[in-house]
Amino acid sequence: MALAVFLSSLFGLMLLGMPIAFALMLTGVALMVHLDFFDAQLVAQNMLSGADNYPLMAVPFFILAGELMNAGGISQRIINLAVSLVGHIRGGLGYVTIGASVMLASLSGSAIADTAALATLLIPMMRDNGYPVPRSAGLIASGGIIAPIIPPSMPFIIFGVTTNTSISGLFMAGIVPGLLMGAGLVITWMFVVRGMTVKLQPKASWGKRRTALVEGVWALALPVIIIGGLRGGIFTPTEAAVVAAVYSLVVALFVYRQVTLKDLVPLLVQAARTTSTVMFLCAAALVSSYMVTLADLPQQMNEMLAPLLHEPKLLMVAITLLLLAVGTVMDLTPTILVLGPVLTPLAAAAGIDPTYFGVMFVLTGTLGLIHPPVCTVLNVVCGVARISLESATRGIWPFLLTYLLLLSLLIAVPEIVTAPLTLFRH
Repeated sequence: MALAVFLSSLFGLMLLGMPIAFALMLTGVALMVHLDFFDAQLVAQNMLSGADNYPLMAVPFFILAGELMNAGGISQRIINLAVSLVGHIRGGLGYVTIGASVMLASLSGSAIADTAALATLLIPMMRDNGYPVPRSAGLIASGGIIAPIIPPSMPFIIFGVTTNTSISGLFMAGIVPGLLMGAGLVITWMFVVRGMTVKLQPKASWGKRRTALVEGVWALALPVIIIGGLRGGIFTPTEAAVVAAVYSLVVALFVYRQVTLKDLVPLLVQAARTTSTVMFLCAAALVSSYMVTLADLPQQMNEMLAPLLHEPKLLMVAITLLLLAVGTVMDLTPTILVLGPVLTPLAAAAGIDPTYFGVMFVLTGTLGLIHPPVCTVLNVVCGVARISLESATRGIWPFLLTYLLLLSLLIAVPEIVTAPLTLFRH
């Protein structure tokens, strides 16, 4: 009965158009009333505890780092480097998109920020060179969702905090799947571009390539610093976020000089607004998460899926299908906050590695960012490209199919994700 109250309250409030943060908080209240356990003071305490969490300090700093990268020219130089290397080959701007997506993913960890930067810079170039805009939009959106998988990743941070999973482990485990996402897009684009008649970019001279590399080296150094620092135990993921923000600030102010002290105020305000949205979601989610635990909903889920507990791969298939369905109506962060605490104990009971499960959870959830009706990332591209969501949806299906095949591969061969963890743990 408690499970029915939880689901009906949450989805009922969302259907009424209530913001997800308030829906999460009131769902927790509904469970309190159902269990005859209502206490307004408990609601307030849990909301404070939800926001007062040290690992979540990484969120505002990574958000600020992303704002500084876009405004400070770091994203532009990553794209310039990719254009100089592969822009001249057939379908080159598509490969530029994929390469820039992977490189930017290792800098900001935000799908929306990366997608906005890529779309703003590449959509006009691809349109002018004869690339079909819906297909270009689909590729850019598909590349944008690599950001939550390759470290640093804000969804991994939120998942780690919510489910008490190692954030450093999630970061390390996300590298290979993220690179496979990029490789999958390359293979798909090779087939897609065959039917296009597009202009080729002039081949860059070695001198221009060298110049682009020198200008981009400051941007390329950041992921090396972050991954090296985490792997070497020099700093924690939270401290890595501070390093990323300070590094981006120094490069934007003193190296590329595209940000002035006067520009910092609007950048800080925008980062604060984005941070407040995420933090309020986390605060409200702890109310429902606390009541989910108190109502013993994970145990009820265990009983429902008991026949699959001895078949981890079948259980992963069932959870993947559930997350794909939820992704049609819910954004990634709320999905993590709502279902992470419920499904992680279930996976643990089946003997599934929690870090592997976290990577698969977030990877599956990211697909909701590019398929309707929620599709936050796809909507960003539609806004920049000025095309309808229907057109963009037609353009994205080959890449979405590629990601579904990748999910199937990672379920069938979990060692692809867990093997790097062995190196990290030793």
